[in-house]
Amino acid sequence: MFFHVQRMINEIVADEPDPAAANALQEGLGGQFGEMRTMMQYLFQSFNFRGPTGKPFRDLLYGIGTEEIGHVELIATTIARLVDGSPRYQGSATDPLDTPGAGGANPLEMALSTGNIHHYLVGAQGALPVDAVGNPWSGSYVYNSGNLPLDLLYNLMLESTGRLQKCRIYEMTQNKTARSTVAYLIVRDQAHENAYAKALEALGVDWGKLLPIPKTNAEKFPEVKTLLDQGLQSKQYTFSLDQLSEAGRIFQGDSPSKDGTELTTEQAPVGVPYDIAAERPEEFGPGLDADLLALVQATAEMEMATAPGAWGPVSS
Repeated sequence: MFFHVQRMINEIVADEPDPAAANALQEGLGGQFGEMRTMMQYLFQSFNFRGPTGKPFRDLLYGIGTEEIGHVELIATTIARLVDGSPRYQGSATDPLDTPGAGGANPLEMALSTGNIHHYLVGAQGALPVDAVGNPWSGSYVYNSGNLPLDLLYNLMLESTGRLQKCRIYEMTQNKTARSTVAYLIVRDQAHENAYAKALEALGVDWGKLLPIPKTNAEKFPEVKTLLDQGLQSKQYTFSLDQLSEAGRIFQGDSPSKDGTELTTEQAPVGVPYDIAAERPEEFGPGLDADLLALVQATAEMEMATAPGAWGPVSS
């Protein structure tokens, strides 16, 4: 079972809207090496896992796959903020990146000149399950051979390629909103590189000086350096509510990245609070008139008056 905590896995820094950066981030969400692919690949490998003696490996896959759900939420929310052009947004009227909402202008007037018209025409200024050129995400991306060493090798390649692409996206934009999310994913991809490298080390593979991939000299990215200084590249989460995960048997010892850090495991990150975005009247969303709002409020009051549920077995 999975549980949802209503906190974002990392802070999204506020900045001006930037539809072009949003479209670049679509590759990191719905591309062949994006977060939707890592989420589905690791979870399906977990669901299909065979061999009770390999439980620490399965638990490692489960932990990383569950974290990737949070990454999908993070990057999708970031894209939504970058294409946010509500007339209620009152930014700098002279900033070209602020054209969608400057002075209360209707953002749909400029949708024809943005990187992905579907962000406005189909997605109501939100993220889409597509790559940067609009190709739909495909389940055929998911690799699950059933052979543990082969799957781990493939996963390491997937994390390395995703990290490479995110380093490129970071260089493409100065937008603080985009960079705050991309920097976090660069560091967490390195943590996952370390996880799969450590798992392969347990199977006899010696990585030497290969990792991290790519060799980014990440300290030149200030947002990345801040996270590296916190040791986030050497920490893995289990997301195990019942504390039965055995992933820590693998994710321990010296980091395969040879950066002088020790690998550690935690149940879950603390996360940060987040707010639901404002309505988008120009997109006719969410479309709640006075009568519907009254019905929503009445329904909420009725549901709150019922006995709250609790996780666990039903008592007799």
